[in-house]
Amino acid sequence: MTKILIVEDEPNMRLGLKDNLEFEGYEVEIAEDGESGLTKILDNNFDLVIMDVMMPKMSGFDVCKSVRKSGVTTPIILLTAKGEEIDKVLGLELGADDYVTKPFSIRELLARVKAILRRSESFSSVENKSVKIGKLEVDFNGYKASSGKKDIQMSHKEFEILHFLWKKRNTTVSRDDLLTEIWGYDETPTTRTVDNFILKLRQKIETDPNHPKIILTVHGVGYKMVL
Repeated sequence: MTKILIVEDEPNMRLGLKDNLEFEGYEVEIAEDGESGLTKILDNNFDLVIMDVMMPKMSGFDVCKSVRKSGVTTPIILLTAKGEEIDKVLGLELGADDYVTKPFSIRELLARVKAILRRSESFSSVENKSVKIGKLEVDFNGYKASSGKKDIQMSHKEFEILHFLWKKRNTTVSRDDLLTEIWGYDETPTTRTVDNFILKLRQKIETDPNHPKIILTVHGVGYKMVL
């Protein structure tokens, strides 16, 4: 059974999400603050984490950062009451896979949950082999990346973007294609978010990120991975 963790300090929201997700057939655990949420994430194997941003003890941003630094690639959806682009971009840059701005409908959240779980399932079934992409040796099946003998930490979303570009290597991929394929819906996030992720990937792959040779910009369209 798919196992989901809800990290939310507001009791009504926490229990409402738990009831709705259990009704959909998911196994659900809850945490009441960021600190206990982080402990649960590191001590268990969840298929997905749904986490509020503004919480006691540790914010969702801080938990997300700590989780990714520890090497855990479990997909994370952030719940935020803030609609500003900078907050959304920050959450995604810290390793979140998606975000939903409060107030939201349960149907919208469930659609996001199902989309992420569906992509995670198909992603984990890719061929079990490592590929060389620039400075990185990437094991897509194991969500692992290394450069020489050093492990390189990457978020779940970074692996998904890199895998999509690798599958489409030597062909141009539009920003809209990336948004649709990786995020799975046409509304937010914006193409600026895609650009930020590409910048992060270039820093890990390229010998000189300021003059990329592998992930090239196709002006006015999107990107092309050249291998």
